[in-house]
Amino acid sequence: MPKHIFVTGGVVSSLGKGLTCASIGMLLERRGLRVRLQKFDPYINVDPGTMSPYQHGEVYVLDDGAETDLDLGHYERFTNAPLSRDCNFTTGKIYLSVIEKERHGDYLGRTVQVIPHVTDEIKAAVRKLAADDVDVVITEIGGTVGDIEGLPFLEAIRQFALDAGKANVMYIHLTLVPYLKAAGEAKTKPTQHSVSQLRQIGIQPDVLICRTEKPLAQDEAEKIGLFSNVEPRAVIEERDKEFSIYEVPLSLVNNRLDELIVEKFNLKAQPLEINDWRQMLQRIKSPAHDVTIAVVGKYIRHNDAYKSIYEALDHAGIALHSRVIIRKIEAEEIERDGAERVLNGIDGLLVPGGFDYRGSSGKIEAIRHARERKIPFFGICLGLQCAVIEFARNVGGLADANSTEFDPDCAHPVVCMLDEQYAITDKGGTMRLGSYPCVLVENSKAQQAYGATLIHERHRHRYEFNNAFRDQFAARGLAVTGTSPDGQLVEVIELRDHPWFLAVQCHPEFKSKPTKAHPLFRGFVQAALGRREKKSSPQRTREAVVGAS
Repeated sequence: MPKHIFVTGGVVSSLGKGLTCASIGMLLERRGLRVRLQKFDPYINVDPGTMSPYQHGEVYVLDDGAETDLDLGHYERFTNAPLSRDCNFTTGKIYLSVIEKERHGDYLGRTVQVIPHVTDEIKAAVRKLAADDVDVVITEIGGTVGDIEGLPFLEAIRQFALDAGKANVMYIHLTLVPYLKAAGEAKTKPTQHSVSQLRQIGIQPDVLICRTEKPLAQDEAEKIGLFSNVEPRAVIEERDKEFSIYEVPLSLVNNRLDELIVEKFNLKAQPLEINDWRQMLQRIKSPAHDVTIAVVGKYIRHNDAYKSIYEALDHAGIALHSRVIIRKIEAEEIERDGAERVLNGIDGLLVPGGFDYRGSSGKIEAIRHARERKIPFFGICLGLQCAVIEFARNVGGLADANSTEFDPDCAHPVVCMLDEQYAITDKGGTMRLGSYPCVLVENSKAQQAYGATLIHERHRHRYEFNNAFRDQFAARGLAVTGTSPDGQLVEVIELRDHPWFLAVQCHPEFKSKPTKAHPLFRGFVQAALGRREKKSSPQRTREAVVGAS
């Protein structure tokens, strides 16, 4: 029988449960165990696909087309565990399933209630991952203990221990130990109250992970353990990380959490091997170069709206022994102050995905700036579409070119809706979603980066490059270097007379890892480094002459 770890949070949200789950999963994998991860989100939306990035952050898309919580991105970046739509359940998804069963008559006339019908549905969702080839299932419960919307999930995981046997279940509670500067000490009371709420529900945590700003004193840890009925060695300090989120696994190792889990479940595990991870962290801490990349988008004010983009840039920097300095720029700032002023000094420009008209003019102007000044450019999803519009207007001679998303009646619709999207009215889960194949042109920059002509990447879009303009633009230098296998959908474009100008309709950021940077992000950052080196070469030459004299 697979073992189950349930991770809950207390005191405040955004403590890093997703990173903690991902780190635990990574450590157990490194000990030879087969791991699966999933997250339960208490909100009533069926999935995050229709939610604003300002509220939820990015929507993380899986190979099977599931639109999921961004924490699943952490799971994939830290582990090799396969993810599917069964790895993310919301209250809305659970209740939708229950209601559909009720409408179908599956409950045979019984009154449908939270207990047992909703909690049974939640437990069934956990069991979806408990296959014979799995050793440990890690389930993250979103939200905070005490939130009314999270109660059915907490009740369900309480029941789960009765069903599976307490020996097969571990509860890990992540909490906050705030440090009060005025008093000069950490306060354990919020954690005590959080654990008390959890125990009132019927869940006794086996491990407490305490997020702290300052080191947790031994007497404070002992006090927390005493009041929480947790043995002292299972009260784990998790201090804020100075350099990178990828330090979290090592912090857990230092507190022997992996050993606690192996011992608790009596698992046959191999010794932990994470030397490559330590080496990767060393490269983060001691970069040989700096490079500045501007990310121009419309959701910049929300740190998690482009989470996977930022991580993929960092991964490329790690691979190239460089620190990527990300300059986050609101597209509307360029509309207001101009690209020349706002983008001054950058080594590369990235325009990510997005929706709707707001900020599109700023993105288009930023792309023009990069094209004309030979600055390395990388466009993703809407970034490709904006690049096509910019090229059509300023090179193709089509001043009124636009996307039908922005202007349905535009004179030159160089970007238009996918054919299968015209009959769709519902917004949730109806875009072109998931992994699709793409054929790359030999010797294109994309093909050279991948080292292959057939690739698979994840998508999330309704609009595409309008094929009616393909030949016209190719004659002026815009090459289509990647298409769907039937040649009908444009997936990759490049400029022939530019050092590195490439845009994709897919979302390659979702397949990047800190130990294996995505080839397109690596190629982009490498081009930006090349530009930076070229800019600094004259200065170095002058310094050498002065030194010689």
